[in-house]
Amino acid sequence: MPVAGEDSTETVERGKGGLPVPVAERPVVAVPAGQGGPRRSKGRRITILLVLLLLLGAGGGAAWHWWQGQQVQLPPGIASGNGRVEAETVDVATKTAGRLEAVLAEEGDMVRSGQVLARMDTRELEAARRQAQAQMRQAQSTLAARRAAAAQQQSQLQLAQSEFERTRSLLQSGYATRQAMDQRTSARDSAAAALNTAQAQVAEAEQAIEAARAAIERLDAELADSVLTAPRDGRVQYRLAQAGEVLGAGGRVLTLLDVTDVSMSIFLPTEQAGRVAPDAEGRIVLDALPGVVIPARVSFLAPRAQFTPKTVETRSERERLMFRVKLRIDPELLRAHAEQVRTGLPGTGYVRLDPGTAWPSWLQATPDRR
Repeated sequence: MPVAGEDSTETVERGKGGLPVPVAERPVVAVPAGQGGPRRSKGRRITILLVLLLLLGAGGGAAWHWWQGQQVQLPPGIASGNGRVEAETVDVATKTAGRLEAVLAEEGDMVRSGQVLARMDTRELEAARRQAQAQMRQAQSTLAARRAAAAQQQSQLQLAQSEFERTRSLLQSGYATRQAMDQRTSARDSAAAALNTAQAQVAEAEQAIEAARAAIERLDAELADSVLTAPRDGRVQYRLAQAGEVLGAGGRVLTLLDVTDVSMSIFLPTEQAGRVAPDAEGRIVLDALPGVVIPARVSFLAPRAQFTPKTVETRSERERLMFRVKLRIDPELLRAHAEQVRTGLPGTGYVRLDPGTAWPSWLQATPDRR
């Protein structure tokens, strides 16, 4: 029964002696797991996960339908694929080992063919060239002396030959002895041998001059190679060495991007790749410039497929064969816009499989890019 002075709407627990127990001191009864709040929290998490899955599915379906809509816009005679714009790279490297004296270009600089980009320390080469020049002068002096000696020996031989002929004539007439004839013969033979030796020494001096001249030419070539120039027009992509570094033969100093040789590689399935003609017309649209359509040409079609098993037996497997197709932008167009060329940008490449198929209006080449 309710007690006077207490709330008659609830039952009040009583302690020992029948006295009421304050609410704050009442014992707390633990609720078993799975009977209340935790179960409700778990159900809420499952509900949120299901909602997220539904949203992802809806987004994926919308993306799929958008992609299908984009594909429908392409006529049957035009194929497309995703890719990135890439340029041919050229390494500027040393031909011989040595110390790098100076680097005259920075990353991002536009350079012209023949422009000096770096220099090697050439003090040793210059000293070696001076030595080769001194050896050449010495060989020239030796050659002059040996030619004079050969000329003298030629005169001695002529004199010995004249005395030999005179003595032989006298011997036939009975006015000379056999001993005198033998002496004249020995003198002639000695003069001839001396002349041969002198002529051999002349040839040796001439060869020394040729060797010195070849050494000078080789050192001149090495000195020329010590000045590193741009092999073609392009942009400096990487600076790989600093002044003062010692590099080995073939050490790379700079890497250039040839901005006149830019292309995009895309992949097409077998059915479409088999219809790509050499030098077929193409288009490139970059994600960063969706309103600009860049004309291109097919410059390469891979002879072998990729992403395929070694043995293809079924039609479904054959349909998964992908061939790389390279779309190259006109070099003259690139040369006219060299400053604006950027590599690595993603985009979409289009190839006209049927020459009779007209490009859609949104794939017409942008006039100011022709």
